[in-house]
Amino acid sequence: MKKNILIITVIAAAMMELIDTSIVNVALSHMSGNLGSTLEDTSWVITAYAIANIIIIPMTSFLTTNLGRRNYYIGSIIAFTFFSAMCGMASNIWTLVLFRFLQGMGGGALLSVSQAIVFEVYGKARMGIASALFGIGVFLGPTIGPTLGGFITENYSWPWIFYINIPIGIAVTVSSLLLVTEPAIKVKAKAVDWWGILLLVIGIGSLQTVLERGETDDWFAAGYIVVLTIMAVLSLTVFIWWELTIPNPVIDLRVLKSKSLAVAAILTFVTGVGMFTSVFLTPVLAQRIFGFPPTITGLTLLPGAILAIFGLLFSASLLKKGVSPLIIVFTGFVLFIIFSYKMSGLDLDATPGILASNLIYRALGMAFLTVPLTALAVSGLEAKDVPQGSALNNMMRQLGGSFGIAMINTYVAKRFGLHRNDLVANISIYNTEATARISKLTQYFSGKGMQAMDAKNKAMGIINSGIDKQSFLLSYLDAYLFIGLLFVLAMPLLLLVIKRQKQVRPIVLVSDH
Repeated sequence: MKKNILIITVIAAAMMELIDTSIVNVALSHMSGNLGSTLEDTSWVITAYAIANIIIIPMTSFLTTNLGRRNYYIGSIIAFTFFSAMCGMASNIWTLVLFRFLQGMGGGALLSVSQAIVFEVYGKARMGIASALFGIGVFLGPTIGPTLGGFITENYSWPWIFYINIPIGIAVTVSSLLLVTEPAIKVKAKAVDWWGILLLVIGIGSLQTVLERGETDDWFAAGYIVVLTIMAVLSLTVFIWWELTIPNPVIDLRVLKSKSLAVAAILTFVTGVGMFTSVFLTPVLAQRIFGFPPTITGLTLLPGAILAIFGLLFSASLLKKGVSPLIIVFTGFVLFIIFSYKMSGLDLDATPGILASNLIYRALGMAFLTVPLTALAVSGLEAKDVPQGSALNNMMRQLGGSFGIAMINTYVAKRFGLHRNDLVANISIYNTEATARISKLTQYFSGKGMQAMDAKNKAMGIINSGIDKQSFLLSYLDAYLFIGLLFVLAMPLLLLVIKRQKQVRPIVLVSDH
């Protein structure tokens, strides 16, 4: 009975962390309006969480060794719960971003340590059952996240998407205090690689800030962008050199000598770009352009997410039967490319049903990439290097997500300017359709009692609003096509490991947010 409660506890903790990666996506517009920030600034609410995960995930093994698994796990749950409450109480966007980052630092342990506990409870003999159970559990988080976020935002207010973590966090903390123990085999604590930690934080933080703020502040015309770029390059260069030369690095980069891991890491990075940017773009497109309410927006993601659970189990069973991970990964890439192509062809008449059907391709593509990429990543590693290789692979997924969102915001902004200029150029006295539309609107408002000048200004305002809406639509559609092209360009990397037909170890399912 205690084992069952422990399993429920740790899966609930993992789901709580995963729900928070997607629950905010459908609330971005509400947050932006309520806090008086731009949508680009509000996207930092997602990015800050991802950056924190990027920093903490590869350090989890190191931290559990030095702090003790029980202490680190319970401390992380408490931190995650506390900063969830602080996110809900934030009164401005940058306070929210700070608390969101700290929430992500606490949440980074919940997935990997929960996973380790599940596999320890079931043991090697029942590894398959543990994989399936944990895999379904972690997929339920992203499945219900957008739907739950939409329902809460529409019927209550956006702070409640964070407050909902408090009762769950308290329950999980109490249960963990009673049931979570140290692992049977204890690993000797290593010296703390403080320089490695510091260089990683400075490098990733600086680079992400450059990517996020570069477009807004005209890139290198801003002095702080230049300074942060130099800091990022120097910090990450020294970080790589430092980690490769010291005996106990916080992240052992030597495992990247494995060709299968190196290729899998790049493909996982691309997968992270596609996964996070698509789930960021879609709610914004649905609400800003199509006018869907938050609940409907969340529900468009639900059918695909449910099917993804079956796709995950199916891909795991194919691997068990000896099907090459490369074939399954190829299929996943093709499905996502189809999703990108179909999304790039939408128009203003798109319905929730059309959006939901397109998102099924995305969800199945991600499901077919999750387990095989993990299997490919560890297939060429020795047993002692598997945990570090898996951690690096997970980090690349989160890194792809945070960089992808920053990149796609910049790309959308540039495409919006180009499309708007093209559309505005068509509004002239020589365009009979445009002049007729303006004249008709002006007459309409004049008939409502407006002065001639006010009526014309009102008409021009509506035309301008329509141009902006069409420009944003075209920019978002370009963004989907851009992501699809990135997947196409990454596919040839599979040829580098095409000859590897090695039987992999029992598969550890890793969450794809």
